[in-house]
Amino acid sequence: MLKGLLRLTPYAAALFTLISTAQAEDGRQVFTGTLGKTPIVVELNTTQQDEVTGRYFYEKYHRDLPLSGALQGNTLTLTEGNNRYGDDKPLPTLKLEETGNGWQGEWQSPQGKKLSVKLTEAKLPAPPANALPVIAALPKGEAYEYLRLQGLKLKPTKKENFMGYDLQWWTEPDSKISLFSVESGLPKDDQQRVNQQLLGKLWLEVISYHSCQLQGGENVEFMQQAEPKMISPAVVSLNISTSYYCGGAHPDFGDAPLNIDVKTGHPLSLEDVLWVGKGTPILHAERDSLGDKPLSEAESGERYQYESKELVPWIIKQFIALYPEEMKKPTQEDDCNFQEESIWGSSPWYFTPKGLYLGAYFARVQRSCDRPDWSVLPYSIVKQHPGAVKLQLPQG
Repeated sequence: MLKGLLRLTPYAAALFTLISTAQAEDGRQVFTGTLGKTPIVVELNTTQQDEVTGRYFYEKYHRDLPLSGALQGNTLTLTEGNNRYGDDKPLPTLKLEETGNGWQGEWQSPQGKKLSVKLTEAKLPAPPANALPVIAALPKGEAYEYLRLQGLKLKPTKKENFMGYDLQWWTEPDSKISLFSVESGLPKDDQQRVNQQLLGKLWLEVISYHSCQLQGGENVEFMQQAEPKMISPAVVSLNISTSYYCGGAHPDFGDAPLNIDVKTGHPLSLEDVLWVGKGTPILHAERDSLGDKPLSEAESGERYQYESKELVPWIIKQFIALYPEEMKKPTQEDDCNFQEESIWGSSPWYFTPKGLYLGAYFARVQRSCDRPDWSVLPYSIVKQHPGAVKLQLPQG
């Protein structure tokens, strides 16, 4: 059923063995089989028998189709798709009977066409020893996504020299998500660690794309652009800008920078680089962003207190001194007020040759105020307030 290996990096290769049946702790189960003669992968959650949810994709196309229905006894009745936008159109249905290790039954189109369905519990191919950490972690809780990625490959596109480093860009053709790997300019071990993070982030963005597709249905939009911001012997920094509509009232956009410590391969948090609080800086507060252990409730509360009570007031004070014109209080209510503390609370940030860029985030009615191009904190100031990680920063 599975077509090929996890072609996740130019270095990836290996043999696969089968590992345990795919079942998540929250009740989701994954099955593989056929609809008619076409291979499919199905995820179902039958924990609430009167509100069964799920999704499936054809191996050939990889795009999710939503499922919903109910389980009565051993009979599972599902509707494929939904009428969330009031179309009230007829939808395909599936009627399945439970077997010893899966389901079997029939799919029927609104026009009456019928195809047999046969599903068995999925057996996952074990990731190779050199698989990307993000991918190797998927079988534990996201077996469905893991199986989807079996059929996807990265396509090499343009090459680029950025700040003296050779970059190779990669695109996943279905989603058109693109990101780069560093091909020269860093020591071999450092380069490998950095590329694990970069290509791991690419695949996480592919997963996000498919999640958006499932939520948004036919009206989905998902456009993304990655841009390197600074590469040095100490850090690799980039920004990922996404414009998206995944259902709901309005489309939206946002930035998701990725800042990597070259010597360890770990994503950097702002506290790793800049610390204006008392005591010891919080170490790697965002490392969980690429699949590591999340912050505890106590740690999250401590971090929030630091950001709101110490970091944000300090940033505003620095920017008033550095950029007095831009930071002036507005004369009209609908003008951009960069002295408002709430806009700096979750600032997207990245490295630039001149300093740390700290972005602002406004409410929807003022989103045009986002992404000011001037809000750079010079390294001369950053170095006076070092964070948890010792980095060799530019002069700025």
